[in-house]
Amino acid sequence: MTKINVGIIGASGFTGAELLRIAAQHPHFDVRLATGDSMAGRRAADLYPSLELGYPNLVFESFDPVAIDGLDLVILGLPHAASMDLAPQIVGKVGCVVDLSAAYRLQDTTQYPEFYGFEHTQPEMLGDAVYGLPEFHRIDLQGAQLIATPGCHVTAAALALKPLVDAGLIATAGIAVNSLTGITGAGRAASDVNMFTSIDSNTRAYGLLTHRHTPEIEQEIGAQVLFTPHHVPMSRGILATCTAPATAAASADTVMDVMREFYADEPFVAVIDGAPQTKSVMGSNAAHVSARFDERTGMVLAMCAIDNLTKGASGGAVQAANVALGLDEGAGLTTVGVAP
Repeated sequence: MTKINVGIIGASGFTGAELLRIAAQHPHFDVRLATGDSMAGRRAADLYPSLELGYPNLVFESFDPVAIDGLDLVILGLPHAASMDLAPQIVGKVGCVVDLSAAYRLQDTTQYPEFYGFEHTQPEMLGDAVYGLPEFHRIDLQGAQLIATPGCHVTAAALALKPLVDAGLIATAGIAVNSLTGITGAGRAASDVNMFTSIDSNTRAYGLLTHRHTPEIEQEIGAQVLFTPHHVPMSRGILATCTAPATAAASADTVMDVMREFYADEPFVAVIDGAPQTKSVMGSNAAHVSARFDERTGMVLAMCAIDNLTKGASGGAVQAANVALGLDEGAGLTTVGVAP
């Protein structure tokens, strides 16, 4: 059996813990390195007790570039600018680098100062990076050396909307994306946003009009959107509810027929008749999508539910890495959510 030596740089955050969970059940992955500078010297299972049986002796390390020698896969869970600085040092030295940040997602470098607050200094590498959503970019991902993992909201919105845009069933302007996310999307570091008294019994919209995932959604679906994310009082999950003006080709049958045809052979996407729910996909790499045509208003409603930490981040990263490395695309990943 093929063994893949894995290094996770920035493994102490929520996405890092999710990567470790997935890697523990992956038939090929052997985690040889897990760094977390702020947690260096601390045992992973002391920070995340759920990892006790999978990693009883794993201790977070400080990053040392020499430590990547001999690795087949490196996954970066770092801030955007830090990933942009580090990736050029390791791409080509290991089989595949998967970046969980936004450093290599946007094709237009001029959007980085506006939406992320930094200048992109690696335009050549940006051109070589492959967007890590296999449902749309599977062929390009094969053999990829640098993969840009999609934003979590982007994964949900794009899966809901792209089949309809491609089929000409909705207009390419006037699309509204309202996305609800669990509080893990705000990260592990304590803040006024994710403290219990802020999130309990509360829902808040944020990033109004200028959220950084907006250009990424537009890039992936080929249409203009008004994107509004919301924090809701749950640990994990995303529900994207999207509305768009219908074209003359849209009908109650065509919107669902197009979705079913588009995703017919996709192992992680289910087109369902009912309304997607976050609990149905929790802990899995699955995406549940559905669509409706409203004849009264002339609008199309498209929906998608995913787990923000799995399909929306770490699971999606592993899925893309599996494709790039020539492994079974579903290795280490489950399609079944945790319920009740």
